[in-house]
Parts: sequence; C-alpha cells; structure tokens
Amino acid sequence: MEGLEKKSLGGRIASLDALRGFDMFWIIGGDAICRSLPAIKDTPLTRLLARQVDHNPWAGFTFYDLIFPLFLFIIGAVFPFSLLKRIEKGESKKHLYFHIVKRSLILILLGLVAAGLLELDFANMRWMGVLQRIGLCYFLVSILVVNTKWRTQLGVFFGILLLYWAATMLVPVPHFGAGNLTPEGCLHSYIDQKVLPGRISAEFYGPGDSLGVISTLTAACSLLLGVFAGYWLKSERSGRKKTLGLLMGGFFCLAIGYLWGMVFPIIKHIWTSTYVLWAGGWCLLLMAVFYWIIDVKGRSRWAFFFVVIGMNAILIYFGQEVVDFDGIAKFFLSGVVRTTGAIGLVLLPIGALAAKWLALRFLYRHKIFFKV
Repeated sequence: MEGLEKKSLGGRIASLDALRGFDMFWIIGGDAICRSLPAIKDTPLTRLLARQVDHNPWAGFTFYDLIFPLFLFIIGAVFPFSLLKRIEKGESKKHLYFHIVKRSLILILLGLVAAGLLELDFANMRWMGVLQRIGLCYFLVSILVVNTKWRTQLGVFFGILLLYWAATMLVPVPHFGAGNLTPEGCLHSYIDQKVLPGRISAEFYGPGDSLGVISTLTAACSLLLGVFAGYWLKSERSGRKKTLGLLMGGFFCLAIGYLWGMVFPIIKHIWTSTYVLWAGGWCLLLMAVFYWIIDVKGRSRWAFFFVVIGMNAILIYFGQEVVDFDGIAKFFLSGVVRTTGAIGLVLLPIGALAAKWLALRFLYRHKIFFKV
C-alpha cells in the first residue's frame, strides 16, 4: 500500500496529497457524519463536533471555515513542484499561459455547470461558486508567480491585505457609511449587489455572496500563502528546519490575525484580511504536522485513506453533484437503518462516504487521475 502511494505521487511532497485528502474528507462526508452525532447521543462533545462542521454565521471562526482556504493553500503549495517545474524545463511562456488559461476556464466551466448552467435559467443562477473561485484564484496567482520573484509576491500579498482592509473601512457605502461590517452594510455586499448577475443566494449570508467579487483578491492571497510554503518545502533545508519554519510561520500568522482581528474581525463570508492570516496560520500548522509525520519520519501508511481522496479531489467534488451517492447508501443500508433507530442517522452518511471512497480507490488502483 505504501509503495503504491509513493509511485502515484510522481515525486511530489507526499504529505501534500494526504493533506488535500484530509481537507476533502470533510467536504465529501466527514461533515455529515459529525452533524449526525447529536442524534445518537446528545452531549456537549457531540454538539461541539456538529457545531464545528458548520460555517460561522458571520464574525468568528469554526473548523469548517478552514476547509476552503486550506484547499487553496494546498493548490499554491504545489506550484513550485508543478507550474514552476515547467519553467525550469524551459517551457515557453506562451505554452505556459495557454496551460494556465485552459485550466482556469475548465474549473470555472465545471463550477458553472454544477451551479445549473445547463438549465439555461441564467436570471436565477448563482454565478459565483467554489470551483469558479478556485479557477479565478489559480489564474491570478499563476500569472503573478510566472512573472515575478518571491519578494514581489510577498509585497503583493501584504499589499492586497492592507488595501482590502483600507477599502472596507474607508470607502463609504450608501445609507451605511464607511467601516460598516454588518452583512447588509459592508462594501463587499454593496459591490456584489451592483456587479453580480443572476441571484445572490440567501443560503449563505443573503445581502452578498460568500464567494463574491472583491474577496476573490484576498482568497488569492490564501493560495499565494501556499506558494510561499511550497518554496520553503522545495528548498535544500533539512526536514527538521522545514518543519520548524512552517510552525513559526503558522504561529506568526495566527498572532497577527488575532491581534488585527480586534479591530478588523475575522469574517469568512467576506474573506477579510484577518481571515486570510488566521486560516493561513492553521494551514501552515497542519502542513507542518503532515510533513513531519509523512515526509520526515516516513510514517505514511495511515494516510493512505486520505491520499486516495486527495489524488482525485476535483473529480469527487464535482462528481458528488452528479452521482447520487446518498441514494446508493440508502439502497444498500435502508434495512439496517430502519432497524437501528437513531444509529441509522450516522450509518447513511458513513455509507455515502464509503461509496465515494471505493469509487476513488478504484480509480487510484488503475492510476486514473483527473486533472484539469
């Protein structure tokens, strides 16, 4: 099993694929399992676990608020081992730009299809989405990384965070004024209402889109922070020094995010600058733990479950919108669920997750990996 894992990684940092799989695990079923636990036994612990796999209503931070920035962070961390490797091999910028544009457009198109593009009801369609944001962030950061050095990228990173803060706090919104950080009165919501076509989904926070226009820039910073981590991992330093560097970077981001958050709240829905730093700090700490255990200490067998998910992350994210895995779980487990009472509420999400993992395991075994 361990041999298969190393072969599939193609020379990349093994922990990146495991961490990506850990991240996707919560999206494809881990969250549903945790939410069902209070129905089996209602305790402070089960309620806490269920609460942590839901997004915070506005200001604040839960574990589930980490999932999306972690995915962007991992995409960025792979850049030095993928995108920049093309430059090192002498690939022309013309071909590189074609690759970047093609990949970005495919991600955006997949996101639009998942949002209902084929229904042709454009007036009621939500145009922003997870895959669309990934595609846009990938495009912006790729162009930056291909054409600049790390010092310039670092300047852009902090520049965007400061400019976003300044715009949010100083630009007046009609009827609300400047510095209003309520869902109704913030600059983010105002711009979404003026710019976005289709509908703005009340499922998220109503007045604006959680994946709206101007927060795409700060979301790109989450990806760019991953690029910096990738540079560090690709360096010639020892595994111990790399791990310590990731830990120090993580604690630094958490400290700055926390202190800045006292005056500029951590808000996932509008991807505030403090949210970038706070979530980024946890991303760096998780990366340090996974890297130390898997790549430095060589203990990777436990991570095989996550690697299988991580190697086809985009496929399973899009695929669960197309394939009725919940229906598959009900077909096989309906009898068990009917006779086990409350326990059946957790068996169904476990069954759906198992169906997804087995499908991914089949693809992994046959070395079929979906790339855009």
